Amino acid sequence: MNRETKVIGILDSGVGGLTVVREVMRQLPYERIVYFGDTAHCPYGSRTPEEVRQFTLDIVDFLTTSFSLKALVMACNTATAVALEDVRQKVDVPVIGVIHPGARSAVQASTNGRIGVIGTERTVQSGAYRRALTRLKADLHIVSLACPSFVPLVESGRAEADDVFPIVQQALTPLFNDDIDTLILGCTHYPLLRKHIARAMGDGVTLISSATETARELKSIMLQQNTLTLDPSERPEHRYFTSGSPRLFRQIAASCLQLTLDAKHVHLEKV
Repeated sequence: MNRETKVIGILDSGVGGLTVVREVMRQLPYERIVYFGDTAHCPYGSRTPEEVRQFTLDIVDFLTTSFSLKALVMACNTATAVALEDVRQKVDVPVIGVIHPGARSAVQASTNGRIGVIGTERTVQSGAYRRALTRLKADLHIVSLACPSFVPLVESGRAEADDVFPIVQQALTPLFNDDIDTLILGCTHYPLLRKHIARAMGDGVTLISSATETARELKSIMLQQNTLTLDPSERPEHRYFTSGSPRLFRQIAASCLQLTLDAKHVHLEKV
């Protein structure tokens, strides 16, 4: 992939953003993607806002100096909550976060107006989902819950393990008596735990992953700006980078997402 090739950049604190990558591939099949997962500093949810902002801006520096971007997706809820506006001021291409698309999807899905949000400590503390949801519909009943144990489970490659269910069930216990009918998976790692979360919450709760809505918003913006690749003869070449172990990154991508990929280690100098 040469420097002149226009690509979609996608960043995340680790492997969770690959759920967004998969959906972008499905909805925008002819686009080239460059993904960066900051597994060396994951999870972001327990980091200070200053750390999250610096890590995010360092990744943006890498992506913008190494590739020619046509759009940038912040596939990390924590980074979106903390640094979305900073990134928008830094780059001259559309920057899409995952919070507002997820909120819109949840409001559309809920029938009783009682919506749960699970995320990292930093995302929940930011109140970003609550603000996004109440802008869309003021009279919602919103219950937010931090689940700090979830990201390490995914990043360790254990998301599919049967013994993970009791951990997930215990973490979600505070939500069981709130009569929510919709639950936002407010971290892109959480869809990789979907089977356990769905089992714990029961059939009456709709789980919302922001990946589908984020890809749809990205496609809409690119159509408006006439930057969408529509040529079916294009064979997109995707690139993956991680600040941590490429081997573990590949293993998790293969086991949880059925993505076969090659990842390259990158040391971000500033961090």
